[in-house]
Amino acid sequence: MKVLVIGGYGTFGGRLVRLLADRPRSTLLVAGRSGAKAQSYCSRHAAAANLVPLAFDRDGDVIGQLRDAAPDMVVDASGPFQVYGDDPYAVVKACIALKIDYIDLADSSAFVDRIAAFDEGAKQRGLFVLSGVSSLPVLTVAVARRLALGMARIDAVSAGIAPSPFAEVGLNVFRAIASYSGKALAVLRDGHEITAYALIDSRTFTIAPPGHLPLRPRRFTLIDAPELQILPTLFPHLKSVWVGAGMVPAIFHRCLTRCAFLVRLGLLQSLLPFAAIMHAVRNRLSWGEDRGGMFVAISGWGGDGSPIEREWHAIAEGDDGPFIPAMAAAAVIGHVLDGRRPSAGARDGTADVKLADYEEQFSSRRIFAGVREKSARPQPLYRRLLGTAYDTLPPTLQRLHELDRHLIAEGRAKIERGQGILARLIAMAFGFPLAGNDIPVTVDFRCDKACEVWRRSFAGREFSSIQEEGQGGFDRLLCEQFGAARFGLALVVEAGRLRLLMRRWSLFGVTMPIALAPVCDAYEYEKQGRFHFFVDLGLKWIGLVVRYQGWLELRASEC
Repeated sequence: MKVLVIGGYGTFGGRLVRLLADRPRSTLLVAGRSGAKAQSYCSRHAAAANLVPLAFDRDGDVIGQLRDAAPDMVVDASGPFQVYGDDPYAVVKACIALKIDYIDLADSSAFVDRIAAFDEGAKQRGLFVLSGVSSLPVLTVAVARRLALGMARIDAVSAGIAPSPFAEVGLNVFRAIASYSGKALAVLRDGHEITAYALIDSRTFTIAPPGHLPLRPRRFTLIDAPELQILPTLFPHLKSVWVGAGMVPAIFHRCLTRCAFLVRLGLLQSLLPFAAIMHAVRNRLSWGEDRGGMFVAISGWGGDGSPIEREWHAIAEGDDGPFIPAMAAAAVIGHVLDGRRPSAGARDGTADVKLADYEEQFSSRRIFAGVREKSARPQPLYRRLLGTAYDTLPPTLQRLHELDRHLIAEGRAKIERGQGILARLIAMAFGFPLAGNDIPVTVDFRCDKACEVWRRSFAGREFSSIQEEGQGGFDRLLCEQFGAARFGLALVVEAGRLRLLMRRWSLFGVTMPIALAPVCDAYEYEKQGRFHFFVDLGLKWIGLVVRYQGWLELRASEC
């Protein structure tokens, strides 16, 4: 099969080509306005598929260019679809006329919505014409459908994408953003269609796949996404839909919002003339973690009439994130190569790609996803925080954290203490145990409403802490409080261990710089059928404060 990818050397088109490069039965025409750039791209990437560079101008004689290239399928990955000019569907019309299947990666709600106008013509020619075959809306809808399984009614859906600050973002992406920044969007909220403004209407959210290191809390602002129209048609009782983007660095995002306000107030007609500046500035403001993510959250009602909230979170490490927008198109093309053509007609692509198609591609990359659920039935603290990752913990860890009211565990421990004066004073202030080998240890776990109280006794020397689910800046973290100090810990499951990683801390209610936080290496694991623990706590400028490790067995419980 011969596939022509318009924008084939661009941000997302180039990644689509790379996703398809291991298909030896295909020829990929890497097309764009610059034949030299297409040639350069093809020469840089080895592939089992046949990569052919091609100069293609979508604003030129489209029918003539397509007739000469003679592809079996066209993928438009160029954009921005919001500003495609007087004849935005020129490529679609040409494909139907020449009997060529068509896919695009459009993120424009209007462009995707109007593709249905070509449905009859596509069916008459036996073609599929699929629009919006990208993260927004295909992945969002696929996740929402999965989350909705078993629910009687869906009331609200919200979603957001959070690119890495180091992710390559093409100029056309910023041209799309600039075209609608500050413009009015029709949004369904509380059962009514209201007017909200792109890049101004905002929410704060923390993306935290169960069992993986979360992103830091981000501010998301409303974007023009096809889901705003598609989701209400899929879920007839839907009352609210919201889709946003969480760009970093935060200062850059705030500046974009300020500029969007100028459009909102009528002081600027559009930010489109400034797209190149936005693109240049963003690509120079790259700092922080090289990780991006996405979330989809739904709320509604179960079959028994009880309220249910479910969330899907995904994080992509490094350069793997920008592959996600191209994965839906890669899945469709893979289906065709395997003899499973989509049905004829013109429509959005949400019915033709399932979440399983994404999960298959996630598994070969550093992309991690999972689900959390909040229902009327109360759940133990660690199960709430870990979601689906909780079930991957070893049995002894699960038993100890299934805390309802009261658990007591006993065991033995080895304790080491720092030798400096400051280390000893800090250990004394927190009540940490004295050094020793084979020390008897008892831990009394009590559940008090939404929090847990852990009272540890090492050979009669006690110290305690309070653990609870974090809120605000500590969102998605386990918060453990020792007196005036409060620590936000990420629960990370890896290689059968539950690690507790420091992400945030405060002293006397004041958030402190993470660079001044205690150095903590703490994890739980199962060994020989027992619950084992390891905690190493120190400070950067004085070294070790206390290190204790050992094992526990449950002695008694109350339910």
